[in-house]
Amino acid sequence: MEFKSINPFNGEEVGSYKGLTSDELEAKLAQSNKAFGAWRNVSIEDRATLMVKAGEVLRSNREEYALMITLEMGKPITESRNEITKCAWVCDYYGTNAASFLADEIIETEAQKSFVRHDPIGAIFAIMPWNFPFWQVFRFAAPTLMAGNTALLKHASNVFGCATLIEEVFLKAGFPVGVFQNLIVHHDTTEQIIAHDAVQAVSLTGSEKAGSSVASLAGKYIKKSVLELGGNNAFIVWEDADLDATVKTALTARMLNGGQSCIAAKRFILLEGIYDEFISKFTVALDELVSGDPQDDTTQLGPLARQDLADTLNRQIRDSIALGATLVRGGEQNGAYHQPTILTDVNPSMPAFKEETFGPLAAMIKVKTIEEAFQLANQSRFGLGLTVCTKNTEKALEMASFVSDGAYFINELVKSDPRLPFGGTKYSGYGRELSKDGLLEFVNRKVVYLK
Repeated sequence: MEFKSINPFNGEEVGSYKGLTSDELEAKLAQSNKAFGAWRNVSIEDRATLMVKAGEVLRSNREEYALMITLEMGKPITESRNEITKCAWVCDYYGTNAASFLADEIIETEAQKSFVRHDPIGAIFAIMPWNFPFWQVFRFAAPTLMAGNTALLKHASNVFGCATLIEEVFLKAGFPVGVFQNLIVHHDTTEQIIAHDAVQAVSLTGSEKAGSSVASLAGKYIKKSVLELGGNNAFIVWEDADLDATVKTALTARMLNGGQSCIAAKRFILLEGIYDEFISKFTVALDELVSGDPQDDTTQLGPLARQDLADTLNRQIRDSIALGATLVRGGEQNGAYHQPTILTDVNPSMPAFKEETFGPLAAMIKVKTIEEAFQLANQSRFGLGLTVCTKNTEKALEMASFVSDGAYFINELVKSDPRLPFGGTKYSGYGRELSKDGLLEFVNRKVVYLK
């Protein structure tokens, strides 16, 4: 099988990649298992040296790697460069902190000594998405490899060029062959990989449908899974918020990466006292965004990653308008490009409210009270993150217990940070990535007891 990577901006072929045969895949799985036998015994200090070196490789080749992101999925080049820089950060973070995270955990009992140690478990299979094709992989790979595991990557087929370069990063940094491997395979090989004795766990970032399928397979073969799925984040604005600062934050929260992010703000829940002013200011800011060729440094909004994604977004907009939403800006599609769009008068019956909208659509919802705002925010099958903007930060902190999501940000857009655990609730998945939590997802917390 051959896979082609197509530039969504101009339709040109970026690259062609030959899929692995069944025998070739089996050989790579066996190689991962063999590599684990040696890698688990490499000292944490030596692993850290290699991980920091991976960060250096990323920085040294930032332009090449950023260009591949932009060519394959249409991200504006300035954002692609930032993505590579963030990947280097996560390498540095785990290179610096993994030793303390993995240190023995002493627990006082009647024993002479009792503690928990953290041992690697084997090969971890990662199924990763196209929207942040480097970052999603590195936030999995850095803690996984530092824990002493090996990693197997099945990337989205439209970003196999990025996947190839990611494997190259680890090899250039000096990681042993087989410790990190890129698998050019179709998704129909997923069960074969999960079922393999070498594979001890699976991590997936992707759609709800993909997550359900992979979790079922992981359960079938008694393998641990971590799922980071979709999101329908609410962005709540109270009447006392600094609207100029809030609009600036809101625009980034919705339009970064063309709105193609699970943690993007999608539902703007506005107190009625600032509803009209917020929309007016947001519209002006939206109109100033520069759309165009994503390879141009001035471009802030490029195409979506594929035309079918733009088709889906346009359908959600049209269906919401048919149910009573008002189109304020945008709404038109040209191939993979979709105009940045604002809908007002959105309510829970509409796709713009209840579905994940993966693109540059801002849905505006008016409420009378703060309590109503939180009730509507929680009225979602997803639970990834929520933002509240207000000057009354003390009250905002008190409201944290009313939020069912995995993250609650005050006066800031929801974002991932290597220092903080990342993950959701409900149909946004389970488990955590990043920070110490992410490192400990794929280790054996082994009790040692000495009498």
